[in-house]
Amino acid sequence: MSMRILHIDIETSPNKVYTWGLFKQNIGLTQVIEPGRMICFAAKWNGKPKIIFAKAETLKDTPAMMEVLWELLDKADVVVHYNGKSFDMKVINREFLMLNLDPPTPYRQVDLMTVVKSNFRFLSNKLDFVSGQTEIGKKIKHEGFQLWVDCGNQCQKAWAKMKRYNVQDTRLLEELYYVLLPWIRNHPNAALYEAADVPTCRVCAGTDLVKNGVEHSNAATYQRYKCRDCGSNLQSRTRVQPTQAGVMR
Repeated sequence: MSMRILHIDIETSPNKVYTWGLFKQNIGLTQVIEPGRMICFAAKWNGKPKIIFAKAETLKDTPAMMEVLWELLDKADVVVHYNGKSFDMKVINREFLMLNLDPPTPYRQVDLMTVVKSNFRFLSNKLDFVSGQTEIGKKIKHEGFQLWVDCGNQCQKAWAKMKRYNVQDTRLLEELYYVLLPWIRNHPNAALYEAADVPTCRVCAGTDLVKNGVEHSNAATYQRYKCRDCGSNLQSRTRVQPTQAGVMR
């Protein structure tokens, strides 16, 4: 069975608070009327056409939405997101905890924002800017904060736009994943999920590999490969030849 990769993006409601002013406000817990919550998500299995969308227009709708998401995460080997390690996944886990749901089966994570920040210097690291710069598309335009207000008031026209917005973000996420694939140095090993009896790319599980020179470590020399399917640079696990004793590198 191939590695199951799930692309996911969530949306949350704003916190409702009392405040004395507009600038440099220190909001105390006694000023909180209602904490923000997760209101919807869009998810897509890598390489599959269908995008799953679920929403919770009201708080009572949250359990049904989170059960759908729990089932998806429980089946995933890898979850791909954008800034998800510090935001999306922690919000999701909080919702699971509040519903007394056990953690899903463990999965690996690939945070594309981390990949962008560690490898490139864009003017902005926001998904909309990076996806535009790499020419894969742009986010859905909307009226800004008012869209979240209207969804909170259960306006169905606003919810239709929120769905398009959330779904498009997930579509961009998958496209950007393919663009960044050869730059993801710690990508989970896809070759472990394949039964191929030929050399297989650890990143995309492709088998169109060509020799690309050698890699020298302090102890040995290894064959390098280039994957023609995803562009990743690879290294064989077996030594080509040991380093000669006494040679300084």
